[in-house]
Amino acid sequence: SGRDRGAVEETRVIGLSRAVRVWVHREPVDMRKSFDTLAAVVRLAMGQDVLRGELFVFVGKRRRTAKVLYWDGTGMCLFSKRLSTGRFVAPWQSPSSRTWTLSELGLFLEGSEYVGRLPLSPESWRPDAGTLSFS
Repeated sequence: SGRDRGAVEETRVIGLSRAVRVWVHREPVDMRKSFDTLAAVVRLAMGQDVLRGELFVFVGKRRRTAKVLYWDGTGMCLFSKRLSTGRFVAPWQSPSSRTWTLSELGLFLEGSEYVGRLPLSPESWRPDAGTLSFS
């Protein structure tokens, strides 16, 4: 019915706050790894807790495939993308930080060459950062 179509248009599959951190693994990863093995990489190699609800990005050696691991509170999600043309940026070749914003993740997944090479958007404010400035 017409009423149902409106509900479908408003439905969002993934809704993340800008405050969610995106962690980037700084070495190539075997893209055959799945949930548990990537969670172990997060814990052991990155020193992070996968159950905090943050996103963790992994890129394959050939840079054609990337995976994002995410705990949504009810289960582990694993998103994968393989580019048909071009290559993903190699996080291990860039001097930038180990974290990205959601905007930078979006650009990365679209194949942008600039992600990780220079800051593309400001960090989100966090309560532990102290005061908030509106200058």
